[in-house]
Amino acid sequence: MDQPGPIPRTSGRGALRDRLTIPVLAFGGILMAVMQTVVVPLLPDLPRLTGASAGTVSWMVTATLLSGAVLTPVLGRAGDMYGKRRVLTSALVLMTVGSVMCALSSDIVVLIAARALQGAAASVVPLSISILRDELPPERRGSAVALMSSTVGIGAALGLPLAALVVQYADWHTMFWLTSALGALGVTAVWWAVKESPVRQPGRFDVPGALGLAAGLVCLLLGVSQGGQWGWGSVRVVGLFLGAVVVLALWWWQQLRTELPLVDLRLVSRPRVGLSHVAALLTGFAFYANSLVTAQLVQAPKATGYGLGLSIVETGLCLLPGGVTMLLFSSVSARISAARGPRITLALGAAVIACGYAVRIADSRDLWMIILGATVVSTGTTLAYSALPTLILRAVPAEQTASANGVNVLMRTIGQAVSSAAVAAVLVHHTSLVGSAPVPTLHGYLLAFGLAGAVALTASAAALTIPGDATTGGTPRARGRARDPHDEALEGA
Repeated sequence: MDQPGPIPRTSGRGALRDRLTIPVLAFGGILMAVMQTVVVPLLPDLPRLTGASAGTVSWMVTATLLSGAVLTPVLGRAGDMYGKRRVLTSALVLMTVGSVMCALSSDIVVLIAARALQGAAASVVPLSISILRDELPPERRGSAVALMSSTVGIGAALGLPLAALVVQYADWHTMFWLTSALGALGVTAVWWAVKESPVRQPGRFDVPGALGLAAGLVCLLLGVSQGGQWGWGSVRVVGLFLGAVVVLALWWWQQLRTELPLVDLRLVSRPRVGLSHVAALLTGFAFYANSLVTAQLVQAPKATGYGLGLSIVETGLCLLPGGVTMLLFSSVSARISAARGPRITLALGAAVIACGYAVRIADSRDLWMIILGATVVSTGTTLAYSALPTLILRAVPAEQTASANGVNVLMRTIGQAVSSAAVAAVLVHHTSLVGSAPVPTLHGYLLAFGLAGAVALTASAAALTIPGDATTGGTPRARGRARDPHDEALEGA
């Protein structure tokens, strides 16, 4: 099958749109990450501000996680079928509407529903990567995809201190009015600057597959995210996990028998795709522990003997160098992938993450060492996250890039959810009393770093097992044999 080339542009407005495509899509990715992060500084105060319990308030995070996990593969598939720009714009609109709802209300039910709407923005990165694959010539594609992947970390690093500053010096609704304005700008920019791709996979949308995947993922992620609060052996959590197993098993059976499935499981079962998804899950686990544990560690009271007692604003500034590093190293990742292949970049990135955790274990008392270790982890994350979509783009047909990258992002999300639960379990079992409050011990934090580092090394090993590209000049060498459409690789991705 002939691979689509870059879409020709015209002079004038068309040339300007061509130059703005990458910055506009990157802005959308950063905005998505900011939206996911801005609620974090609010969580301690929201019970007082809304009159709801702390457990209910936590659903403002859980709702976004669940809806994002469900909608990412669904919207990716919709983008492949109905147009990637159209679906991308719709996701940004839902994100912006959710922000407006948060700005207008203090009712916790409305806030949770609004945050669920904002979960649709999780599909922005895979959809944007697919657009870049369709729009750009091969020589520009690698660096653009790497930049797009790094926007997740950049936005998270920017969002935390920004939100903390707004919350500290203004009414908390102001933060959501600000993000609403940024969201409206993002929608307008995508509508104007991004051209709709002609690469489609026509057919009927798999509604039963979407509903089955949604039900299975909700059971799985709800059990993982609430297990610590409800009890891992409680009837609710065990029931959720059993339900996830049954529903996802039935969904798998249904997908294999559907002519146009939501997720092409035959494609997923191939080593180049399946192992990339496994590496994504492990890398997501390893990456997430960095920001999660660092934030708690530096805010711990000085009375613990290791804590620095920093404010949320100061904590955000500690994580900011990692975001800057992700921006700077995205182009390095693209060059390594072009020279050695994305699986080597992925393996190297995961190994660098493990080195960052080694630094954290060596010294987690001095602020400069904490920042250094966190920044090394962010550097490795940039290399790994930038390589993952390139691996997927090289392994799947052009008309399935958005859905395949959506599944890869889903695996990262599941890894992050499991990481959050695992880190919480480790810290809960290693606490001491400071005054009358139980606080995690330094030993508990070091165990969490060791766990994340071990998972990162496993991700590196998994990356090396991914079959390499038999390429010459970026074009697969598979000649002289009949290939089914799933074996078509992307030229020069």
